[in-house]
Amino acid sequence: MQNNPQLYFHDDNIDLHEISRVLWLNKKLIVAITAVFMFFSLTLAMIMPVQYKSTVILAPVQQEAGGVSDALNRLGSIASFAGLSLGSGSTTEAKIAEEIIKSWGFIEGFIEKHSLKVPLHAASGWDRENNSLVIDTNIYDQDNQRWLLEDTNGEFREPTSWELYKNFSDRLSVSSDQDIGLIRLSFEHYSPYLAKEWLDLIFTEINSHMQQRKLDKVNSNIEYLQKQIEKTSISHMQTVFYTIIEEQIKSKMLAEASPEHTFVLVSKSMVAEEPSSTKPLIIFLLGGLLGLTFAIVVVLLRYSIAKTKDPLPTGSL
Repeated sequence: MQNNPQLYFHDDNIDLHEISRVLWLNKKLIVAITAVFMFFSLTLAMIMPVQYKSTVILAPVQQEAGGVSDALNRLGSIASFAGLSLGSGSTTEAKIAEEIIKSWGFIEGFIEKHSLKVPLHAASGWDRENNSLVIDTNIYDQDNQRWLLEDTNGEFREPTSWELYKNFSDRLSVSSDQDIGLIRLSFEHYSPYLAKEWLDLIFTEINSHMQQRKLDKVNSNIEYLQKQIEKTSISHMQTVFYTIIEEQIKSKMLAEASPEHTFVLVSKSMVAEEPSSTKPLIIFLLGGLLGLTFAIVVVLLRYSIAKTKDPLPTGSL
C-alpha cells in the first residue's frame, strides 16, 4: 500500500474498522483529555453567577359585545365611507401587544422610565444575604455614579440604546399558545426579586400602552367625524356620523375604565426560589463534547503522522 499521511483508504472509502481500532487502543488518552476539558468546564460552570426566572401567564381581554364592531356591522358601507376602521378583535390586539413588548422602542422607553440601566447592564451577580446586586466595577463606578465603558476614542460612555435593548431582550421571553390563546411572559435576572418586579412592570406597562393607543385612536376618530359633520348639510349623514361618534365615546369609556385593557392575569408571577439558568449545565456538556472531539482529532492526527514514518500499522500509539 502506498505510504502517505492519510488514513487507510480502500476503494476511496475510509477504513472505519481501522479508525475504530486506533481509537480503542488510545482510549485512555481520549478519556484523559476529555476529563481535563470536563474538569475545566465544570469549574467555569460552578463560578458563573446563576439567574432566576419569573413567569406570568396572560389571556387576551375579550371584546365586549355590542361595542364598536357591532355598530360597524349595522352601519356597513357608511362606516367605510367615513374612512374609519373602528373595531378590531381581541386576538389581533393581543398579537400586536406581543410584538410591541418585544420591540426596541417599547423596551427602550421601559428602561428609561424605570431607570433600569445600571441594574440591567452593570449587574454581574446577586448577593443573597444582603439581597443586593453585585455590580461589575469594570463597567460602572458606583461611588462616582459613572459608566466606565469606552468608546472608539477611549472615552467613557453609557451603554447604547442597542446594547441595553439586546441585554433586556435576551432576558425576556414571550410565547403564545395558539390553541388556547394564552401568552407566557418570562423574565430572567440575577435577582429573583427584580425578575418578578420587572415582569410585573412589563405587564402593567403593556396594558397602559395599549390603552393609550386605543384612546388616541378613538379621539382621532371622534375629531375626524366631528369635522365631517361640519362639512355636510345632509341630515341623514349627520345622523350616521353622530351614531358612530356615540359608539366611539362608549369605546373610549370602556378603555378608560379598564386598567387591564389588553391582557388579564391567569397566573401571577412569583419570586423564584431555585435558579432557572441552564447555562452551567450547557457549558459542562459542551466542555465534555469539545474535549472528546479534541481527543479524537489528536489521536487520529498522531496515527496519521506515525503512518508517514511506518506504513505498517503498529500497536497503541
